Amino acid sequence: MVAVRVIPCLDVAGGRVVKGVKFQRLREKGDPVELAARYEELGADELVLLDVTATIEDRGPLYNLVRNVASAISIPFTVGGGVRNLYDVEKLLDSGADKVSINTAAVKNPRLVEEASREFGSQSIVVAIDAKREPGGWRVYVASGKVPTGLDAIAWARRAVELGAGELLVTSIDRDGTREGYDVELTRAIAEAVEAPVIASGGAGRLEHFYEAYRAGATGLLAAGLFHDSILTPMEVKEYLASRGVEVRLW
Repeated sequence: MVAVRVIPCLDVAGGRVVKGVKFQRLREKGDPVELAARYEELGADELVLLDVTATIEDRGPLYNLVRNVASAISIPFTVGGGVRNLYDVEKLLDSGADKVSINTAAVKNPRLVEEASREFGSQSIVVAIDAKREPGGWRVYVASGKVPTGLDAIAWARRAVELGAGELLVTSIDRDGTREGYDVELTRAIAEAVEAPVIASGGAGRLEHFYEAYRAGATGLLAAGLFHDSILTPMEVKEYLASRGVEVRLW
């Protein structure tokens, strides 16, 4: 049985961790290096850092910040935001990222996913999918949720895995920051459509929500705000999941 991973997310803008609701009204939450180290101490299995303004500002990743965070932790570390080409992927991996998340650039140039997975291994490539519920299903948005693409989220998930993505990071824009629970239907639909691991993101607010996402097929459970605000710790989530019979790492 695959152990379920509990993954804090650091959304970064201006070099600081921020958190909003439905990708809007961002509020500062702290220093990314300090928070990364803290979450490892509190039992996080992995960490995700997303530069949420890089694409909007038309710039590359914050390599120095990635190096600083990587030097502060020993758990697996995924980085996204501003990834535009193979050079960016390579430099992020060289800067200490274990995996690179590609979102907007993957939609604009799907060949990037194929080329990156071939060059660096599919285990290093994550395709992030930001989806909003619309009539008939879910549609993909890019540029930090600001630009609609018209792409069906389930079809894009299948295509991303066919291209070589080793993992999918699926965020419900509708649930992001609401603490109303993950979009379980979205999570289940994508998990059933692909064979790659799926990370559920957007909406965690209490312990039961993590179990619901796991039951929907997610093997990675990502959250941000409730960790930043010290409502729960990663270890508390894992202990709860273990009590429900879910395989997690408790050491």
